Amino acid sequence: MKITNFLVLSFLLFAFTATSIFPRAVHAEAVIDAFGDEVKAGDRYIIGAASNDFAVTATSPIICNSDVVFSPMSNGLPVIFSKVVESNDSVINEDSYLNVDFVAPSCRMAGVSTMWKIELRLTARGFVVTTGGVAGLNRFTITKYEGGNNLYQLSYCPISEPICECSCVPLGNVVNRLAPSTIPFPVVFIPADRASKIEYKMM
Repeated sequence: MKITNFLVLSFLLFAFTATSIFPRAVHAEAVIDAFGDEVKAGDRYIIGAASNDFAVTATSPIICNSDVVFSPMSNGLPVIFSKVVESNDSVINEDSYLNVDFVAPSCRMAGVSTMWKIELRLTARGFVVTTGGVAGLNRFTITKYEGGNNLYQLSYCPISEPICECSCVPLGNVVNRLAPSTIPFPVVFIPADRASKIEYKMM
């Protein structure tokens, strides 16, 4: 129990520290996919590495109750973004709070949430991104990654009031898993129906 409490406190401290290291954007712009189009809520996307060699997927091909990991691009699993705050505009903007779901109808029929969340993994010695989240309680954001027009980074935004006013925590590749990290991982968003046609270069 003491170890768990220490890790939770460490995560919140990291999130608080990130406020000054990774400030939130002032003017939000539309997130752009690998083909130059606006990313839309409800559409299916593959989250690919900027190097175009691997993509986000799950530890199980069934997806249910899976951690979010990296796999060869051909094994990437589609995700759907939805806004935490409902809007008539379907365009996903930088720095807005989002829910992220894997596309897995079989899990939904079984009553298992495919929504991303952060969870403590003692075996991984820290927090990781996994499934089983609840809408509105598991907030993520997309922000611009320095070094390219179509490059972005994902962050997790803890709901920590009244403990602290914690900033969003960047997510990176930690031992081939998507997890909180001081080194953000650059990604691109590829429409699932065009994934086989992807031909982009890191800008």
